[in-house]
Amino acid sequence: KTGQNVRDDGPQSHLAKQGTPTMGGLLFLLGLAGAALIFAWDSLELVLPALIVTFAFALIGFLDDFLKVRRKRSLGLRARQKIIGQFGFALVAAIWLYRSPWVGSALYIPVWNIEWDLGIMYIPAAMFIIIGVVNAVNLTDGLDGLATSVSAAYMAVMAALFALLAVNATVDYTGMGVFCAALTGGLLGYLIQNAYPAKVFMGDTGALGLGGAVAMVALISRSALLLPVMGICFVGSALSVILQVGSYKLRNKKRIFRMAPLHHHYELGGVHETRIVVMYTLVTLACCLGVLLLYTF
Repeated sequence: KTGQNVRDDGPQSHLAKQGTPTMGGLLFLLGLAGAALIFAWDSLELVLPALIVTFAFALIGFLDDFLKVRRKRSLGLRARQKIIGQFGFALVAAIWLYRSPWVGSALYIPVWNIEWDLGIMYIPAAMFIIIGVVNAVNLTDGLDGLATSVSAAYMAVMAALFALLAVNATVDYTGMGVFCAALTGGLLGYLIQNAYPAKVFMGDTGALGLGGAVAMVALISRSALLLPVMGICFVGSALSVILQVGSYKLRNKKRIFRMAPLHHHYELGGVHETRIVVMYTLVTLACCLGVLLLYTF
């Protein structure tokens, strides 16, 4: 009975989705936790912090969804409340990553096989990445199955990357491989109900939790510098909103896109939801596989 309240300033075709059950993110997040804790029990040094951060951001989303349902409107937590919570969780996560003997303050650059040590500046950089990714994934969750499919493609390739890293690394990455594989499986199972026409939405519970997972996976693998490529569709969603708002305010209410985020621009241009989802997923998969190939050189 937790029906979604659809915003009236979005595409008019989405008004028909009013009342669709939300908070479906709990389905794949609980599956992730169960599978990761069972099959990665012997390597929780990295998995447990990743799970904690994932569920911390999911908690913010849950509170937002709960207030939307209870108040029967499309607005839950205030923007200030969300950002304070995100800032606090991101700070704790960044400090842990910086002090962790398994992660540290360096980012890895493949092909050249070099590391870029940020020192203490790693903490604000990691916070920026976490908050940015969490909100980018949330913005991508605007069409049936979109964030689910794109995230599943990303996580599937990251599972392969952790398996590749585990071969020669001194750090035990097998647990994180399990984490990514478990989330991939959970998302694919969830996609059966979330694909167009969606029978359930992940809500902010799922979108913010998923964003936390994507960010932690990138930072723990030390591949955060490659995230703009691997998460190109997430970046596109966030960047399109920034450009749209900036243009509207600085160019006398002139817009760049028909509607932001970018997937709504395509939708209002007559492209069907399923076609956009397939396009986004294939682009993400191609970019991720391209980055995976770099690690073989």
